[in-house]
Amino acid sequence: MTPKKYTKKTAKQIHKNRRNNYFFRRRVILAILIVALIGTGFYLKQSVSYYYALYFNKFTHKKLHNSEKENSRIQRILANNLDKTYGFDVSHYQNKEDIKWDSLSIGNKTIPLEFVVMRATMGNKSADKHFDDFWEMAKKHDLIRGAYHFYRADEDPVIQANNFLANVKLESGDLPPILDIEKIPKRKTNKKLVEDLKVWCKIVEETYGEKPIIYTYYHYYKDFLKGEFEGYPLWLANYNDVPTPSPDDQWNFWQFTENGIVHGINTKVDLDIYNGNSWSLKRLTLD
Repeated sequence: MTPKKYTKKTAKQIHKNRRNNYFFRRRVILAILIVALIGTGFYLKQSVSYYYALYFNKFTHKKLHNSEKENSRIQRILANNLDKTYGFDVSHYQNKEDIKWDSLSIGNKTIPLEFVVMRATMGNKSADKHFDDFWEMAKKHDLIRGAYHFYRADEDPVIQANNFLANVKLESGDLPPILDIEKIPKRKTNKKLVEDLKVWCKIVEETYGEKPIIYTYYHYYKDFLKGEFEGYPLWLANYNDVPTPSPDDQWNFWQFTENGIVHGINTKVDLDIYNGNSWSLKRLTLD
């Protein structure tokens, strides 16, 4: 058999074809590896996120302390209200990274926190910068949520109500709207203040079909609001060494300290008691 002869041109073409085939196979293999790598990444996404958080995003719990007197007062309140439901409230005074939402408890980790109230808006135009983030995180971790408006006594009640409604979208299972009133007006009479507060409440109540919760300090309520908001849920702040926030008023919530130390939060927060069990608290929420 006569050996086949190749011309220089034919040999060059064969070499070129082999070279093209070699690089084509490399590209195919590289594409398969990339697809496999991306697929593996999606498959292991949750595990990768977990280990990343475990090693690079650790939550270091700070050692917070109260005075012996405050510790004793808080412990007495806890011991006398073990049949009730506990929560806390937050605003932009707490940093987002200070809260580990999946492990919130008090009383040496024996009492879980089951609800959270957060500041949403203030006055005519202001909104809390952390509200949206806190609102989402609370829902994600199955906490009963509440949103409050910090009322500025000399500003317009209609504009303030609209500010709250524009920034807060309550859902089924959330607490009714909350009105926080703490200040005495400088340019209005106390009578006018009460009238304005009722305007705010009426607007918000017409939107959600539920009476707002009234939040204030015990002495403020006693001096300015008592008898004016019958039928409204009442949330009283009283940080004194007392067995209840009011000796003669029916109350729904008691903010009993502003120095609450919570496992899972790296700053002190306000702590609250709901005057009932968790089932009763859920009955108070919006349908």
